[in-house]
Amino acid sequence: MQIIPVIDLKDGRVVHASGGDRSRYLPIDLHSRIVSGSSIEAVVSALLALHPFSAFYIADLNAIEQDGSHRHIIEPLVRRYPALDFWVDSGLRYPNSSRDQPNNLKTVIGTETGSEPYDLSDSAAILSLDFKNNRALGNPAWLELPQYWPDTVIAMTLDMVGAGRGPDFAGLDSLRCRSPHTRWIAAGGVRGIDDLQRLATAGLSGVLVASALHNGNIGASELSKF
Repeated sequence: MQIIPVIDLKDGRVVHASGGDRSRYLPIDLHSRIVSGSSIEAVVSALLALHPFSAFYIADLNAIEQDGSHRHIIEPLVRRYPALDFWVDSGLRYPNSSRDQPNNLKTVIGTETGSEPYDLSDSAAILSLDFKNNRALGNPAWLELPQYWPDTVIAMTLDMVGAGRGPDFAGLDSLRCRSPHTRWIAAGGVRGIDDLQRLATAGLSGVLVASALHNGNIGASELSKF
């Protein structure tokens, strides 16, 4: 199972996401044991010193909320690390078809944008099925059209993010039953090694993690098991 660190960007800094209330997110260094600054360069360097991750997930919160963009920060970082994949959610409703986009930048399409479902089955994009408080965000019709889903789909439970309550295992089981051959990525609520092991046993292909890395619950020894 692939462990993918999460980087949430807001107003030029990496922030600590908790509970899905983005107005209250604070700089990550106030909550982290592994970083001393909140620049994206400092955070990526610290995470790579912890473990040789192969991919990072970046949420451009300003772009998602249509209040600016961190493109000028993200794209130089992506080019600096050509051997790593960067999954970037910047609020796009459709995959970026620009030829100038680096090959290691993967577009994440989040359903919270409210777009009408369309066929992503042959796309290299990653779909994020977004949930909050047991409700699908955006257009719920996405859930009824697994034939439109790409190979990799994130199950994003925003209210679980940073809450320390554990992943939504029941919800993940339900989604996997709808599309057993999808490469499922869990997101939200991971507390430590026990949650990682349970997700791996359940057949998840990957998991997005932030808080448990920064608070030390998941360290180098735990990561080496995956």
